[in-house]
Amino acid sequence: MRNLFILCFFLLNWLIAPVTAQEILQKPLSERLTNYQIEASLDTQQKLVQGTMILTYRNPSSDTLHELLFHMYMNAFRNDYSRFFSERRPAVRDSVEYGYIRVISCFVRGEDRTQTLQFTGTDQWGPENPAYIWNLEPPDSAFTDTDLTIMRLPLKQLLLPDSTISVRMKFEVKLPKLTSRSGYSKDYFFVAQWFPKLAVYEPAGMRGRTTGGWNAHQFHANSEFYADPGTYVVKIILPESYQVGSCGLLVHEQSDGAGNKSLTFRGEDIVDFAWTAGKRFMVAEDQWQHIHIRCLMQPEHYRQADRYIKAVKYAMQYFNNHVGTYPWPYLTIVDPPTSGQSSGGMEYTTMITTGTAYDLPRGLRLPEVVTIHEFGHAYFMGMLATNEFEEPWMDEGINTYFETRIMDWAYGEKQSMADFPFARLGDGEFCRISYLDFPARSIVPTYNNSWSFPHGSYGVLSYQKPATMMRTLERLIGRDCMDQVFKTYYRRWAFKHPSSQDFIDIVNEVVALCPNNLSVSSMNWFFNQFLFDTREVDYRVRDILISSEIQKGGWFGRKRNLSYHPAEKHHDHYISVVRLERLGDGVIPLDVMIGFNDGTTVIERWDGKEKYHDFKYIGSRKVLWAQIDPDQKILLDTNMMNNSLSLKPHRKLSLKWGTKFLFFIQNLMQITAIFS
Repeated sequence: MRNLFILCFFLLNWLIAPVTAQEILQKPLSERLTNYQIEASLDTQQKLVQGTMILTYRNPSSDTLHELLFHMYMNAFRNDYSRFFSERRPAVRDSVEYGYIRVISCFVRGEDRTQTLQFTGTDQWGPENPAYIWNLEPPDSAFTDTDLTIMRLPLKQLLLPDSTISVRMKFEVKLPKLTSRSGYSKDYFFVAQWFPKLAVYEPAGMRGRTTGGWNAHQFHANSEFYADPGTYVVKIILPESYQVGSCGLLVHEQSDGAGNKSLTFRGEDIVDFAWTAGKRFMVAEDQWQHIHIRCLMQPEHYRQADRYIKAVKYAMQYFNNHVGTYPWPYLTIVDPPTSGQSSGGMEYTTMITTGTAYDLPRGLRLPEVVTIHEFGHAYFMGMLATNEFEEPWMDEGINTYFETRIMDWAYGEKQSMADFPFARLGDGEFCRISYLDFPARSIVPTYNNSWSFPHGSYGVLSYQKPATMMRTLERLIGRDCMDQVFKTYYRRWAFKHPSSQDFIDIVNEVVALCPNNLSVSSMNWFFNQFLFDTREVDYRVRDILISSEIQKGGWFGRKRNLSYHPAEKHHDHYISVVRLERLGDGVIPLDVMIGFNDGTTVIERWDGKEKYHDFKYIGSRKVLWAQIDPDQKILLDTNMMNNSLSLKPHRKLSLKWGTKFLFFIQNLMQITAIFS
């Protein structure tokens, strides 16, 4: 049996070798530490994927490796005692049809190592719980205590620094009914996180590590993924009646003449490989510069293909101008059926899934939002390859920030998400309102492990809050400076797994060179408050006091020549005091606009540190109104309604804030309508 297995792998190598050599990119973009050759056969009746895989891995560190760790994500759906299901609400899994992944055989350097495979766990319910290790098939009684999403392969021959190892596996995947990105629904299959996927080994110094080690977390309900960029050559065998899309570029197609076909895809410098198959797909295609766009549409949604294509072209243009070039010559967009919506809204670098509804009004731009958001992940999840397990804000939060920029730029700042005569809503404003409306917005810092956000706070604190934080930062340092931050970030850290501190270092470096009115060389004070802490911003105009100037009276003179002068009011001279108050525990330098009765205005600067602060004016004019942050730079301010005060109705100011109030109420009503 062993010799037969080795012979099969030599045959797999021989079959795939011709397409392996076909290069997509002119030169590698990453170190390509991981290289996968996979052959997968889809049984559409049994909902099974039978796979063989050759993984080649180079040890990038100066450490000698004693083991390899693999993600077995599909085991999250194996039973109700997985970490994934244990963290989900019971109602979410009422109708789940379970799935699994199992390794049938494993060879290293020609030696059968199947019986040495183990399952391990690192993310226990509390820090006092040690990691556990079970053999490949734990006893049934242990299922309630284990999670089978991390597999350990002990190495008999250690992997030396800068050395390469090849692992050959045969595996089987039972696809669940579609839930959380992967599975099947009728004749639609979306196959993601489906093969034994090598974890990331982080050398000392990478992402702040003091010692090298594997970064391998179990599949949590809120966590996403983290992997090294590499190459994939994947051959998929399935019935000829199915259309297929994947993360790779199709390089070979062949029919066996008996109703099946094989499709071979190649992907380069991507962090994952997923694929879809369906009988009902209709294909819409387009081009933007060097990128071929292919949409796999449901027939009932085909008329909306232009919405996806137009939106993704906006995103491509914007990222190209403000961050960096999308390097791959292709992108696949998958439109799931209604019964497969749980696979929608997901990103795989060169393939994204979206979602819409039949005859959805074009004024409600949810498909556009999803398309732009998922494409943006090609940069922050894909090219920058951030650790979504431990620092989800670096992908989801920064990407949501760019989503709001692109949507508001492409479709209009006040109506980019909803555009109807009776209700308009911008994506940036929707994002901010979502953050402010969440009652637990200060429960934990945004800088957190993805599985450590309590009380349903993961979404708001990983998406909306950091996006609002980044929009505030942009307005403080200026759009040009912010663009330079991201161009530098992309140029220096693409394909290198940056950490939060690496990003902050780039911000500090660029801000020190940019002209701005902050007069600071470091933005650590900003991130310390709003990323690493839970501070909130709220400033208000507390009062405006006006009194007539009184000439100082009393006894004056010396010795016998004393004379008395009574205090007198000067009715044409006034003392005006504008009293400001810091209600929140967050501190941000800000501008205050002061308006006088003669129509003049002044802009004052306040460092925002004191609990109370006064601005005092003496002269012939009186203060009529005051407004904190007149340019609305501080979008983190939790209550902008108290940012201004007027002594008497001021038509211009009243009209301005009355309009904003009505707009705010309108937005709330529209949001309620969308999600009711």
